[in-house]
Amino acid sequence: MIYRNRTLRYLLLSVSIVLSIVYTQNAFSDVKEIKESAMKTVVPEEVMQKIYGKVKTPCKYGVVLKGEDGKMIDCPAVFHANGKWFMVYVCMNIVGYETYLAVSDDLLHWKPLGKILTFTKTGWDAWQADLSIALCDDKWGGSYRLQKYDGRYWGAYIGGALQGYETDPLSLGMALSKDPTKAREWTRYEGNPVLTIHQSDVRPFETATIYKPYILWDKKKTLGYPFVMYYNAKQKETNVERIGMAVSKDMLHWVRFGDGPVIDNGSGISGDPQITRIGDVWVMFYYGAFWKPKAFDTFACSYDMVHWTKWTGPNLVQPSEPWDEQYAHKPCVILHDGVVYHFYCAVGNEGRVIALATSKDLRHEKGSINN
Repeated sequence: MIYRNRTLRYLLLSVSIVLSIVYTQNAFSDVKEIKESAMKTVVPEEVMQKIYGKVKTPCKYGVVLKGEDGKMIDCPAVFHANGKWFMVYVCMNIVGYETYLAVSDDLLHWKPLGKILTFTKTGWDAWQADLSIALCDDKWGGSYRLQKYDGRYWGAYIGGALQGYETDPLSLGMALSKDPTKAREWTRYEGNPVLTIHQSDVRPFETATIYKPYILWDKKKTLGYPFVMYYNAKQKETNVERIGMAVSKDMLHWVRFGDGPVIDNGSGISGDPQITRIGDVWVMFYYGAFWKPKAFDTFACSYDMVHWTKWTGPNLVQPSEPWDEQYAHKPCVILHDGVVYHFYCAVGNEGRVIALATSKDLRHEKGSINN
C-alpha cells in the first residue's frame, strides 16, 4: 500500500513537472510571438533613418509650373508614359477645382496640355473636380507607369456640389480614361460617389468631408483586397484632418478599413498621402500643417500597410524660400536616374504654384523658372 502511494506521488509529481515545462515553453513562445508581432508593426529607428537617407531632398530647385493668369494650382502627381513625363494637377478656377495635365521631357520643364476633369455644373460634383491618378507602379525607382485594370486607366476624384475653396462636404468618385496622356475629359463612373460622409460605415474622423485619395494595386492582397486607398478626411467637431483607409475588390465598391485613422498627429492637418515601396518597407509621403509651424512634407513607414511609424526627424521640404515662404506641402516624390524629385505645392511670393526639390543640386545645370 505504501509502495503504491509513493508511486502515485512520483507519478503526479512527474506530470506536474512536465506540465510546468510545457506551460513555461508556451509562455515563452507567446511572449516571443508578441514581441515578433510588435516588431512587425513598428519600423525601427535605424530603418527610418535609412529611408530618410534615400528620400531626402535638401536642394530647392524652384518653381516648375504656374497657373494661367496667376490662378492657384495644386496637388501634383507625376507618371511616365511613351517616353515622357506627365503631371496631373488641379487649378482653382475661381469657383472650384478642375484638373489639368502637363508634359515634360526632363521632369524640370513642363508644358500645360489642358483640362482632363471639368465642372459638371449639376449634381453632387457640380463645382469640384480634383482628380488623382490611381494604380501607378509603386516601386521606388520603378517605371512610374499607370497600370490598366479592366481595360482602362483609373483615377479617384474629390467632388463637391458647392462653389468655393474646398467647400464642405466633399465626396470621392471614380473616373476612367482610355489614354491618360491626352488632355481629354475622363469618364465618370455612373455609380458615383463611392465614398461620402453619409454612409453607414463612416468613422468619427471623417464626419465633415473627405479629401485627397491615393489608390495602389496590392497584387499580393496583403489585406485580403487588391485595391487599397488612403485618404485624408476632416472631423466635424474639431476640423482636424487625419489619414484613413478603404479597400476594394473591383475599384468601384469601397469598404472602409479599420476603426479609425492610420495617421493621426492630434491636431491640424495630416493629408495628401502618396505611397511607394522601398524594399520590404511601405513609405507614405504626406503633408502636415498647423501641428508644427506652417505646412511641410514628411513621411511614415509600415511593414503591413496598416501600422505606420511616423518620422520625427527633419521635414522633407518646408518653407525656406520666397516662393514657398508660407507653405511647402502636398508631396509627389519619385526616384529617377539616381535623383530624387520631390514635387510640391508652394505658396509664397508667386502665389500658389508647383515647385520642386531634389536630392542633387540641379539649378546650375538646367535653370528653373526662378533663375
